[in-house]
Amino acid sequence: MPGGALATLFGTFAVALLLDVPVASALGIAALAAILHHDITPLPVVAQQMVSGLDSFPLLAIPLFVLAGGLMGAAGLTGRIVALALSLVGQRRGALAAVAVVACMLFGALSGSGVADTVAIGSLVLPAMRRAGYPPGFSAGLLGCAGSLGTVIPPSIVMIVYGVATGTSIGKLFTAGLVPGVLSGFALAAVSIRRARREGWGGAGETAGLVPGEGRWIGVLALGAPAIIVGGIRGGVFTATEAGAVACLYALAVGLGVTRALTPALLWEELRRAAETSGVILYVIATASLFGWVLGAMGAPQQLTAWLLRLTSDPTVVILLAMALLLLLGTFMETIAVILLLAPVLSSALPRYGIDPVHFGLLLTLNLAIGANTPPLGIDLMAACRVAGIPMRESFRHLPALLGAMGAVLVALAFAPDVVLWLPRALG
Repeated sequence: MPGGALATLFGTFAVALLLDVPVASALGIAALAAILHHDITPLPVVAQQMVSGLDSFPLLAIPLFVLAGGLMGAAGLTGRIVALALSLVGQRRGALAAVAVVACMLFGALSGSGVADTVAIGSLVLPAMRRAGYPPGFSAGLLGCAGSLGTVIPPSIVMIVYGVATGTSIGKLFTAGLVPGVLSGFALAAVSIRRARREGWGGAGETAGLVPGEGRWIGVLALGAPAIIVGGIRGGVFTATEAGAVACLYALAVGLGVTRALTPALLWEELRRAAETSGVILYVIATASLFGWVLGAMGAPQQLTAWLLRLTSDPTVVILLAMALLLLLGTFMETIAVILLLAPVLSSALPRYGIDPVHFGLLLTLNLAIGANTPPLGIDLMAACRVAGIPMRESFRHLPALLGAMGAVLVALAFAPDVVLWLPRALG
């Protein structure tokens, strides 16, 4: 039964994807087909498992962080974050590309979402890059890759989902994401500046007129949110879910008391948008939870662990195999669906190899950030190209260098777990 049921499960899932069924619905349809065809469980259990997948207090952090990021943007901090990045980078050839990366890193510390990061910063920076002579394909590729760092730098919705799915400390994941996120950002900035100088893009004063100089100090207020979130969680002041509520209160205080840009209409719009975004995410979690439960009922985690143990005893080889599989799936599947599909299964094998789940979680997150900019799906790349007003194919020839920079950081961190883990260990 397990072999036939697995064939039904993944066969139905593949057919649904080929028919362009949304990934979340494809997961639910595939699980239901396997249950009905192989009589795995009574039908009422389907609803129970979907509800059970959402019955988790930490998952409340997702709508709260989505709302906090939206409120920060509505409070007028996006432009000021770009201004802050500009003051940090300075004026030199290629500076605008570096500004785009740094601004995405700073805004990623608010939104926790790669797509939100890409759209918010891209709407300000992409027109300026076009005026400065940067090819739109390069600019969109850079913004997509830099925007995806919003899932690596805390707070991260992807890390929350991974933590809930595997039982890993979300506070440790948030802390561990700082170093990989910064290293990835530096790698992207270095590649972009070198390319700009070699090709002659931009020039002296290329950032002039990007954003007004006044009020740049207010951009520093944006850095207060991640500091409060990570510091509060690691200090035991509040949980990750409570941190989301604190972030919302902080965003309201900044928007109402400092920038005074938040109006009742904007507040209602951000509440509506956060509800819609959270609903999509939670629908994916519900159907992926059912899919994962069916895999568990078939004994897939135990089979995978046994296969890996027969294949190798080297934890580095296991990590590289897992990274290759995640990168492949990340090119055509939504990030959260990949995590819920594979993370619980793969995490069952980690203790046998002495692999730290926090280290693996950061590798997984960075891996899927690369996948989010790899065709054919490339959801962050797609968002950047839409903001730039170009077809995705215009960015393809610029992607190897950008994704190569992120991939080099990923491989280096795979072989150096202490680089990822030293900060969580230092903080307790």
